[in-house]
Amino acid sequence: MASAERAKVARAKRIVVKIGSRTLAADMSVYGRLARAIAGARAEKRSVVLVSSGAIALGTKKLGYRARPKEMARLQAAAAAGQSVLMRAYEEALGGLGITVAQVLLTHADLADRVRGNNARAALAELLLAGAVPILNENDSVAVDEIKFGDNDQLSAMVAPLVDADLLVLLSDVEGLLDRDGARVPIVHDVAKEALPLVRATKSAAGTGGMASKIEAARRATMAGAHVVIADARADDVLADVLAGKDVGTLFCPTFERLSARRYWIAFTLRPQGDLVLDRGAALAVKEKGKSVLAIGVLGVRGDFREGDAVRLVDPDGAEIGRGLARCSSQVAAARAGHESEVLVHRDDFVLTR
Repeated sequence: MASAERAKVARAKRIVVKIGSRTLAADMSVYGRLARAIAGARAEKRSVVLVSSGAIALGTKKLGYRARPKEMARLQAAAAAGQSVLMRAYEEALGGLGITVAQVLLTHADLADRVRGNNARAALAELLLAGAVPILNENDSVAVDEIKFGDNDQLSAMVAPLVDADLLVLLSDVEGLLDRDGARVPIVHDVAKEALPLVRATKSAAGTGGMASKIEAARRATMAGAHVVIADARADDVLADVLAGKDVGTLFCPTFERLSARRYWIAFTLRPQGDLVLDRGAALAVKEKGKSVLAIGVLGVRGDFREGDAVRLVDPDGAEIGRGLARCSSQVAAARAGHESEVLVHRDDFVLTR
């Protein structure tokens, strides 16, 4: 089974590669290794999109800060200073092999808005059609908490369905997901049952992600139909080995039922503005029968949302069931909750997340 899934990885035609800050800040030779692997993939008629961290880490060095800043203004200054260093390194590495690179800076707000998100999709498609390698990063020089992705693991998971990728490769300073004995887990079929129990949220000094973030990115990308591999960027030829279908890193298999682009947008791109707390009967109807959320089955309303905003659907114990688009404001929903049969979230506008 594992070999069959690895064979599918070897046939992937559109690949998103994400590389982390810690690796880029510590080893400048990684750019050359990445460039050679990308050139090899392109020679096999594959297209590659690169999601690259590193701007803040490189800018921290460039501006002479002793450590990664905590103040927003300093973080933004480091991002602005480091982004040019980052792109220069890619220009030299990839340009030396005759490959054109294109910088694309995004904030969460760009993808949360359907029009802007579709514009980003079209621009990326055109860059790939022109033979360029898009290099994406969060626009940290202007981003604030309200419009941030959180980290580039999550950005890469959003980019994968945006470009119809069939493979996401998360390169970091770990060899993959480790089991309780410290051994690499070669393949994961069910993220919730096999991976989440092993995760311990950790953060590095150079970046914002950790294994928990990578597992969540893998979960989301597999729900969009992509294979995901977490592998060690420090290993020689790691990307080439992944693309050859070799047993390196941890491979996450896509879920049986793939989310459409719209449902993925509802579940993972939009940020919920409030909650609808469902009674047990309504929660069961939503989970097991896919029924719409009716006001009569709502116990309470939290947050301040408008018609069309994303909301979480939670059971009486507070556990999230899914996410959907509200058909009215929070004030109207609260007034109707528990006694009217009007639809608050239509079955076509929600996604089960658990």
